Amino acid sequence: METLANLQSFVRSAESGSFSAAARRIGITPAAVSRNVAQLEANLGVRLFLRSTRSLTLTEAGERFLSNVGSGLENIQAAIADVTTNAGEPAGVLRISAAPAFGRDYLLPLMPQFMKKYPAVTPEWHFDNRQVELIADGFDAAIGGGIELSTGVIARDLAPAHLVLVASPDYLSERPPVSRPEQLSGLEHLAMRSLRSGKIRSWMLQGPKEQRAALELHPRLLVNDPQALCQSALMGLGIALLAIPDVLGHLESGTLKRVLPDWYVDAGPISLYFAGQKLLPAKTRAFVDSLVSHAREQQWAKRFDART
Repeated sequence: METLANLQSFVRSAESGSFSAAARRIGITPAAVSRNVAQLEANLGVRLFLRSTRSLTLTEAGERFLSNVGSGLENIQAAIADVTTNAGEPAGVLRISAAPAFGRDYLLPLMPQFMKKYPAVTPEWHFDNRQVELIADGFDAAIGGGIELSTGVIARDLAPAHLVLVASPDYLSERPPVSRPEQLSGLEHLAMRSLRSGKIRSWMLQGPKEQRAALELHPRLLVNDPQALCQSALMGLGIALLAIPDVLGHLESGTLKRVLPDWYVDAGPISLYFAGQKLLPAKTRAFVDSLVSHAREQQWAKRFDART
């Protein structure tokens, strides 16, 4: 019968594509991971990985074995954690990923109540604008949009991810009023390159009575961070397309104004992502329940809706 350590080393190595990355997730040395995998291969009598100095690739047998044991390992680990950690009470390090601004403004305020209620849980936040791979990167949960729903990951929608065009009042006061999408070409555009592709994305604006208009950006200034984009708009450098959570405070205070307030971009939902195991670790279940409740109490679905 195989040991849990051998199976865990195999599954994490397959998910991350390297012994070193698997070792960081498990908390042992790369040499120990390699030994565990080698012992598993010896016990099974088959080669599970093709190894080279630059890559670690599953063999056909390895692919089949991963398909058969992957989800089972998660359930076993969750069950062990549930019964051995404080008699099933939420405990341990909870690794969470979110965008920096959204995390700072909307997620960290949840922490005082959460940490008081669950003193044995240690939240470990990773703030990054990139889209993480939840399981491969070793996160318990992630909040954002557009994360790929790979095998074993599910999503709970929290609010719409609507983007709106904004500019400073001073910038708008010095230019003719804009009432139609085609007039946007007469303004300076501020933009971000896609963090994934490096390209400047084209968007589809949605307007009244189900109208649609392509938004083609011809940037006067480019940045690689949403907060830098927002700051550039505040400085009066032009108009920017930003998610409502990133500009809500400025819209409420009047330091930014919407351009074409009846138009917006629907970028899908803001979601909470976590592993879709039958038995979630208690710490993850506690966080999921707390965040869903927090989003409902704070009326995120209404506040982040560009139509309201």
